[in-house]
Amino acid sequence: MQSNRVGRAFARAAVVGSVIALAAPAAYAAQAPESFADLAKILLPAVVNISTTSVVAGRSGGAELPQFPPGSQFEEFFRDFFDRSRPQQQQQRRATSLGSGFIIDPKGIVVTNNHVIQDAEEIAVILQDDTRLIATVVGRDPKTDLAVLKVESKQELPFVKFGDSETARVGDWVVAIGNPFGFGGSVTAGIVSARGRNIKSGPYDDFIQTDAAINRGNSGGPLFNMKGEVVGINTAIFSPTGASIGIGFAVPASTAKGVIDQLLKYGKARRGWLGVRIQKVTDEIAESLRLGKTTGALIASVSEGSPAEKGKIKSGDVILKFDNKDVTNMEALPRLVAETEIGRDVDVEYWRDGKREKTKVNVGELQEEVASATDTGSDTQGDRGEELAIKGLGMSVASLDAKARAKYKLKDATKGVLITTVEPDSAASEKGLKPGDVIVEISQEEVSQPGDVRKKVDEARERGRKSILLLVEGQGGLRFVALQIG
Repeated sequence: MQSNRVGRAFARAAVVGSVIALAAPAAYAAQAPESFADLAKILLPAVVNISTTSVVAGRSGGAELPQFPPGSQFEEFFRDFFDRSRPQQQQQRRATSLGSGFIIDPKGIVVTNNHVIQDAEEIAVILQDDTRLIATVVGRDPKTDLAVLKVESKQELPFVKFGDSETARVGDWVVAIGNPFGFGGSVTAGIVSARGRNIKSGPYDDFIQTDAAINRGNSGGPLFNMKGEVVGINTAIFSPTGASIGIGFAVPASTAKGVIDQLLKYGKARRGWLGVRIQKVTDEIAESLRLGKTTGALIASVSEGSPAEKGKIKSGDVILKFDNKDVTNMEALPRLVAETEIGRDVDVEYWRDGKREKTKVNVGELQEEVASATDTGSDTQGDRGEELAIKGLGMSVASLDAKARAKYKLKDATKGVLITTVEPDSAASEKGLKPGDVIVEISQEEVSQPGDVRKKVDEARERGRKSILLLVEGQGGLRFVALQIG
């Protein structure tokens, strides 16, 4: 009975030109299919192999260094001998690598990973029938590892469409097609193992994890749902051996579609810009801000003249919603801002002084050269005075003076109270504070003298607070640090 239902489902597959649009019923998607053969037959023509040629430098001449056990006394001797005796000139050689891609337009628009075609001098797209087409780069985006190519063909090419990756559930069946290890047109199947994976490969990580076998050469290939729609672009694997162990990652279609549209239109990705530096909301920070739970993105600093500044957003605010979408953690905000249309007014909900506030910001365009806000203003130079030990935090502080600024290479515009010593195993030490850091604010109020720090700590202790929130300026810029009060 199931086989008949599957046959009827694929009999209803609509082919418009060469586009694949499967009308599989929901009941089929929810069940383990008897076979993926019909689905694969329809999809394979739109998946391509990508061959790239690049020129790399290599050493020429001479024998190779003999292999010795690690740490052998002969290893260093022979290395010095070979370095002195063999020619050091560089020669160029041509290197070829293989990857995958898929056609999204019958006029020859191909999607792949940026790392597949990066630094390539020549790119060839190889179709299922072994037709070889030379490709040009339309645009590429290293931050999402996506690239768009263009090939010229005398006839319209088979192509596939993107689906809605947001509806893909953990446990749903998916099919990966690509070029693993140079073997073209390979099909593997599995399920969606997880959603929203951050593998620290870029600022906009939001990967779909799958156990469908993905190996070297699969990069840039499509991940399909049971309707034959692309829900992801296979990009990376986790593996101690280099081969598939069932942990693969795909850029979701929801991310890819916007980037690809930008690459086709502008040749580059244009992203929204808010103009803030953010950090994670920890349990201690949430408690010190009376937030109740660890959610949102904490604003560490706001760039001068940025959309955030114009929208009255301040350092210490916690962004809870952006454009009516929940900011569940720090990583969510950059993705939401980047995907927002430039020049559009959006609603922002944030936490300040123990309550929710709302504002509007006009989203700007992210420029790669945009840096953090530059400090402005002046500071009066005064006597340093004696160090003051802050009981309960495990550190001592002092006033800023010219000598301290010179010693720790602090900007003239830096204001606050200098940390002079940090006790080992203290709360301050555990959070990475060190001498030379400057406390700018405590509990979102500026401090300028050592006595201000002691006063704020005493006030927090009297109110029964378990932790206190510091805005600290160090070598890496401004950041918030929540310290438990001992």
